[in-house]
Amino acid sequence: MTEGFSLEDCDVIGFDLDHTLCRYHLKETCMLIYESFARYLVEYKGYDKDLLNVTPDTWDFCFKGLVVDLEEGNLIKLAEDGTVLRATHGTRNLSTEEIIKQYGPKREWKHFNSLNTTFTRSAKYYFYDNYFDLPGALLCARVVDLLNKKGKEVTPDLWKDMVAAIDHNYNTSAFRAIMFKT
Repeated sequence: MTEGFSLEDCDVIGFDLDHTLCRYHLKETCMLIYESFARYLVEYKGYDKDLLNVTPDTWDFCFKGLVVDLEEGNLIKLAEDGTVLRATHGTRNLSTEEIIKQYGPKREWKHFNSLNTTFTRSAKYYFYDNYFDLPGALLCARVVDLLNKKGKEVTPDLWKDMVAAIDHNYNTSAFRAIMFKT
């Protein structure tokens, strides 16, 4: 599901937590974020250690604008009108027939109007709209792969665990503790 975007040699400029203007090296930043999220799931939530093994070609999966359809367990790329252009279940690409089976002949995603008008978070979907979220999309897909491999269903617990990993890693008190140790 690549959009001609590569993490290789790609930098973005943005603000850090202390409002310092920074140049982020996306490849390294994404790898650190992914590893910290995955390590949390493995160490605190009991997920398979295989989540910690990521190959360089795996990063082609990441691009802005993915939506996790939490009801179906799919990651979808939408057109401007909400039509499902592409979808994966985990990291496995869904065929046109599979997309039509899940989203109907018009390939309409039923929550598009909510996402398109409010851009709020929901218990039914999550919109990956920035570079710091992208590693989470890959991690969600890889967790779905591992669950499917073990014959387990994707449940709302997956998303609760992802949110817990995000909260754990972006908790400002953790940064405060590091800053005051020196």
